[in-house]
Amino acid sequence: MGASFSLSFTDQDGFSSSSSPSLGDLPESCVASIIGYLDPPQICKLAKLNRAFRAASWADFVWESKLPPNYETLVGEVLSFVPEKLGKRDIYTRLCRVNTFDGGTKKIWLDKSTGGVCMSISSKGLQITGIDDRRYWNHIPTEESRFGSIAYLQQIWWFEVDGEVEFPFPPGTYSVFFRLQLGRAARRFGRRICNSEHVHGWDIKPVRFQLWTSDGQYATSQCTVSDPGEWFHYHVGDFNVENSNSSTRIKISMTQIDCTHTKGGLCLDSVVIYPSKFRERLKQRGYLKCAKPM
Repeated sequence: MGASFSLSFTDQDGFSSSSSPSLGDLPESCVASIIGYLDPPQICKLAKLNRAFRAASWADFVWESKLPPNYETLVGEVLSFVPEKLGKRDIYTRLCRVNTFDGGTKKIWLDKSTGGVCMSISSKGLQITGIDDRRYWNHIPTEESRFGSIAYLQQIWWFEVDGEVEFPFPPGTYSVFFRLQLGRAARRFGRRICNSEHVHGWDIKPVRFQLWTSDGQYATSQCTVSDPGEWFHYHVGDFNVENSNSSTRIKISMTQIDCTHTKGGLCLDSVVIYPSKFRERLKQRGYLKCAKPM
């Protein structure tokens, strides 16, 4: 049978010069039931095998199992226009794109492999103490941010950043991070360089991170901001969502308010919210800074 099945790869549409059965002879419903156990990238690869797999890869019940349970609510929140009778595969594809909402200050997307909801809140969507005074803060354009700009701190005594978001997250456990960098990055003669001229004060005392949710969850931790010239995700804490029928309101803060010394030279890109399993990905790539619980 293995030899006969291998013949199906001789033709993109599943036809073979042999009269023996091939993969193209499998019923579409059978193929759809099989590929439903695979993750989305694998389904898309198998769709290239032959006509039966290609047709099965568009089955609504296959993609509905990959979508978050409250995907209809997500569509209404982040997609400005959705044609009628849009297939589940198309909905999955659209939600996997980086969709901007709330005046351009927030972006949301599904992870292509897992269907997990990911969110990013720009520096302009956060409340930053002193942001309107150019002696302290400036918004700087950069290609290193999803939002095209970051908030850069030259020097300040009282450092405080707060954020808040309310969103219908699907059930699961999520991790919250601040994406930060010490030093101001730029390109010169095609090479990335980092100016650390204003970096000071962060090694004296740690930064405190806090997280609150509308259903009473709370986390607090602290971490020293370090390693100039690289973007890191500083872990604030985790929260759980059990009910997909209601929105979860989250408040986040980052503070270093010891006024005995100034601090500066910090780039603030965004707050990001990922499914907690993504922490291992960040760790493997060297992007993670784990704060110590307080």
